[in-house]
Formats: sequence, C-alpha cells, structure tokens
Amino acid sequence: MIISVLNQKGGVGKTTLSINIAAQLSLNGKRTLLLDADPQGSSLDWAAARDEESLFTVVGLPRATLHKEIRKFAEDYEHIIIDGPPRVTELARSAIMAADMVIIPVQPSPYDVWAAQEVIALINEAKIYKENIKSVFVVNRKIANTAIGRDVCDALATYSTDVLHSTVTQRVIFAESAAAGKAVFELEPHSSAAKEISALVDEILELPS
Repeated sequence: MIISVLNQKGGVGKTTLSINIAAQLSLNGKRTLLLDADPQGSSLDWAAARDEESLFTVVGLPRATLHKEIRKFAEDYEHIIIDGPPRVTELARSAIMAADMVIIPVQPSPYDVWAAQEVIALINEAKIYKENIKSVFVVNRKIANTAIGRDVCDALATYSTDVLHSTVTQRVIFAESAAAGKAVFELEPHSSAAKEISALVDEILELPS
C-alpha cells in the first residue's frame, strides 16, 4: 500500500505521523519505505539523527514526478509512506497521484478544518485520473482531557471524507523521540503515544481496499 500523509497547512504533524506510521509497520514485520517529498527534508533529518541503523529506508524525492518515479520502489516494499509537502501544489498533486490512500492530519483547530478544503479539492481533482484513491482525516495533536477533539470531528463531518476513530494526542515524547532520531515505541514502548500509533496503524490497515 502507498500512503501519502498530506495537508496543505503546515505544522499539522505530517512528518511525525509519517515516521511513526512507517516505524510501526516495520515493527509489524513489513518491508517499509518512507519517501520524503517535503523540500524541507525533515524525515531525512530524522534519519540522520539516528545512532542506530534505521528501522526502515528513508529516501528523499521532493519532485513533481514522484507519481511516476515511485514505480521503481513498489516491488521492493510492502508499504510506502510519503511524507508530503506543505503548500507546493504540483508536488502535492504528484504525492496524491502516487498514493492508494491519502491521510490528512488535522489539528483540533477551526483553521485546520477550514484549510482541509484545499487538500480535499486536490484529491477530488486527482480522482478524475485515479478514481480509486481513498482519503481519511486523522485528528492529530489532540489536547488531552478537552472536548475540542470531539468538536473537530463534528466539524470535519461536513466533508464527505471519513474521520478515523483513532486519534493522536499532543505529547512531549513525540518531540523527544524525533530529536533522538527514534520512533516513540523505541523510546517508550509501553507509552500512551506508542499505543495510539499502534491503534492508528491497525485502523488504517483494516480500512477496505
């Protein structure tokens, strides 16, 4: 499966999700590739910060020909995660066209809900050429013990795109693990953060193909 993690709004946690989803898939025994399609190269920076060998392969490919070039990787990996670009329309289009599924991270904020319209429009445009592309929202950086996570799910219901039941809470461990070039389960395998990522990946894999 090829999964693009994409949102036209910056700062929604695309790279953090991409890395930890790829890490969980690798932990599950799947051959996994993370393609860094963001010109800022944050996933590559994460890989460079590691002391140990990476759990999965990380390759930089911030080019608008991504949807064509990805074919050369497809046979070697069971899952490819694309850490998508912010606000680079041609590159974003290519990341969508390359994918079987687009995961749209949304923070619990009205600004994020409004901004989601941009990426939904790009996905609908891509469906003209690739009608089987699936897309889902995931609430990321949810604030614990508040109703705002539920409120954002209600707001996202105005779109035709489904919202995953699994959510990811704002936690310090995500920043700490990123600084060390690690996934959250490597730092604290029994943490709430690791359990949330595991549940998220399980739900993604259970979605109908």
